[in-house]
Amino acid sequence: MNIQEQMELLSRGALEILPAGSLEAKLKLAEKEGRALRVKAGFDPTAPDLHLGHTVLLEKLRQFQQCGHQVVFLIGDFTGTIGDPTGKNETRPPLTPEEVLENAESYKEQVFKILDPEKTEVRFNSEWLGKLSAADLIRIAAKATVARMLERDDFEKRYKGGQSIAIHEFLYPLVQGYDSVALDADVELGGNDQKFNLLMGRQLQGAYEKPQQVILTMPLLEGLDGVNKMSKSLNNYVGVAESAKDQFGKLMSASDDLMLKYYELLTDRDLDEVKAMHPMEAKKALAALIVDRFHGEGAGAAARTGFEAQFTKKEIPDDVPEMTLSSEDGALWVIKALSQAGLTASNGEGMRMVKQNALSIDGVRVTDKDYQLQTGGPYLIKLGKRKFLNLSIED
Repeated sequence: MNIQEQMELLSRGALEILPAGSLEAKLKLAEKEGRALRVKAGFDPTAPDLHLGHTVLLEKLRQFQQCGHQVVFLIGDFTGTIGDPTGKNETRPPLTPEEVLENAESYKEQVFKILDPEKTEVRFNSEWLGKLSAADLIRIAAKATVARMLERDDFEKRYKGGQSIAIHEFLYPLVQGYDSVALDADVELGGNDQKFNLLMGRQLQGAYEKPQQVILTMPLLEGLDGVNKMSKSLNNYVGVAESAKDQFGKLMSASDDLMLKYYELLTDRDLDEVKAMHPMEAKKALAALIVDRFHGEGAGAAARTGFEAQFTKKEIPDDVPEMTLSSEDGALWVIKALSQAGLTASNGEGMRMVKQNALSIDGVRVTDKDYQLQTGGPYLIKLGKRKFLNLSIED
């Protein structure tokens, strides 16, 4: 890829690339020097199982590999034993070395379903951090100030709120930043909640008179509820190690807006092409694509067939009536369609049914009261437990 093509791919979905213009400058310099960029992302193995929220960074790393660059997958086995308070009011509990190593092995098995192992350098930050003496650590600490540390959002809030901040918590961004010094990182990726720590890497590289890395931050992926960050504790997640059936079924419950964000952050698909697809078909295609990634080519099509067959077997009576309604500029508001079809007595009743999760279209629950039925069909409408309709929309 040329520089412009790389920039288009690598900036897709990114929240910030700092400083402005730095990534393009790095790409040009690497091209001039005939080398690949060293692109780092750090993962503290706090849990053995990954979900799609974790794969946002992995997908971006894969895109860097696609552009010919060297990915450094850093496992924070040393920092994982410290505990990071990022985004929390309390420190994250530190792990034992045994827990860290067990989780790290599980991580490696899962990440190579996305990354090319031949283009991935797996490192553990205990390689250098574990060798630091007390004097070395003090020298690193001398390169940052307390005032700078208190600029970090969660530290600032806790300090102003009278909550305690342990000294070791100040060391976390310092040692994470030192990782970039040790690895000679050209680019570092992270979630937007890690921005302070990523910038600390730039600061320390400058203090050690090394070229400073580019910072690329990615958004935190919302879970299937469309509101909260994807999390196992909130049960709004799709796990990397889950069965094809469960992955497909869970993704089919995502809203249309969330589906588009998943396409942007988890795939390379052209978003204009996705927007031109019927939402239900786009959702099934996304689910199949994700299943293929983690279970092998063809697994997505099989999961789709199973999903549709299961719905047909369990739900649909033999004598479903058919109807055709006219669209308004190529689409028809689903609430209006329900009313015109006689499935509801009013738009108000239709909105209440959607709010009560009582509407499904082609086997997928509709939770968006503004959902639009595109021209085409027929769509299998199910309202409540007993109302079925094969509905077509014409121009």
